[in-house]
Amino acid sequence: MMKIEVLGAGCKKCSDLADEIASVAQRLGVSVEMEKVTDMARILDYQVMSTPAVVIDGIVKSSGSVPSGQTIEQWLSEGR
Repeated sequence: MMKIEVLGAGCKKCSDLADEIASVAQRLGVSVEMEKVTDMARILDYQVMSTPAVVIDGIVKSSGSVPSGQTIEQWLSEGR
């Protein structure tokens, strides 16, 4: 199971990104554990300075933008 963290202040972009990741995971049949991280100390632990950010299994995949559905699909396919 992949652990996915969406880092951000809880804004609409962050929520929409988490929903999109969950939707892509369901479509691909990939098991994920999703967590929305809003605690700034935890976000800074990843050295992320702009949100939203996506962390998969402890690795920062993106920060400061909302990745496309195709990019999310690629990340989830790589992690199978």
